[in-house]
Amino acid sequence: MPKDVLSHAAIRADVPEKIGEFPQSREVGICIGCELWHRLQMFSMLGFVFAAMVMLAAQTGAMAEDRIRLAVQRTGTLAWELDVIRTHGLDRKLDLAIESIELASTEAGKIALKGGSADLMLSDWLWVARERSLGDNLVFYPSSSTLGAVMVPAQSPIRAIIDLRGKKLAVAGGPLDKSWLLLQALARREGVDLKKQVTVVYGAPPLLSEKALQGETDATLTFWNFCADLESKGYRRAIAMDDVMRGLGTRGPVALVGYTFDGTWAARNRSTVERFLAAARQAKDILASSEAEWQRLAPRIRVTDRSALAIYRQRYGGGIARRPLAEEEADARALYLVLAEIGGAELVGPARELPAGTFYRPAVAE
Repeated sequence: MPKDVLSHAAIRADVPEKIGEFPQSREVGICIGCELWHRLQMFSMLGFVFAAMVMLAAQTGAMAEDRIRLAVQRTGTLAWELDVIRTHGLDRKLDLAIESIELASTEAGKIALKGGSADLMLSDWLWVARERSLGDNLVFYPSSSTLGAVMVPAQSPIRAIIDLRGKKLAVAGGPLDKSWLLLQALARREGVDLKKQVTVVYGAPPLLSEKALQGETDATLTFWNFCADLESKGYRRAIAMDDVMRGLGTRGPVALVGYTFDGTWAARNRSTVERFLAAARQAKDILASSEAEWQRLAPRIRVTDRSALAIYRQRYGGGIARRPLAEEEADARALYLVLAEIGGAELVGPARELPAGTFYRPAVAE
């Protein structure tokens, strides 16, 4: 090989590649390929990590929602409130996962609550007190003072307890119905023995409403929602149960009905309980102020008549429990003594006074 050619080749071999140029050798090409592969793998890994972070965040959010199981009757007031809570997203705002267990009756709800398949239901403080006197640890928080009444036709001469003498009175709920016992207690104070001086018939509320409209009874003591139906058909409230309770010494409207749950469970889940009570209060306020909400709920309530729906709204709103807890408990103690006297152990159990701890007290005093 000529000397000048050799020297030129040697110089070319010693000259480094220009900055920015890719090497031309096969080995260098392989390295570039490896680098690109590693970069692609890194992007894939980053994508996987990001997806995992999103999934973890979603799971954390779901875990942050505390579960509470409600035993409800489909057409009952707790079901209405739950509908409002869900429709307005109150459960999500308060990080609650509310499960509803629809049951056919209050008795079925009691079984579910005591059996551990439900956490909360609507009941009355008298049942809670009875269970506590038998060794259970149920507690009660007031919900509603809306009660029934003695309903009569618009032109009926019955306007007071004394006017029931010699009449036929239908009573919803049976001989141990609390409204019936309270009515009897006040009647005794006024010198009237309703069991002896009145013809009493017992039955289910829907049946008694039919009998009333057919003119088969003179008066009907029934639950508040059936009272509302009768009112819309021209009947009037001759004797309201809140008047009866005031006659027995209470100082205000007494919330006989409320949220009932196990005290031990509540102690472990205090935040969950109180967030649910807050959601329920908000739902009540919505129902009290919104006519449109009642129109939306009409199919669930199973009321098609607008006048009846207006009465439902009026009675429900007027009964929302807003009194201080201490006042509610004081009136409950007074009424318990009356019920224990007239109903005996069959009604209240062995306790002659309202058992201590019957009323649930939130962490923040009301």
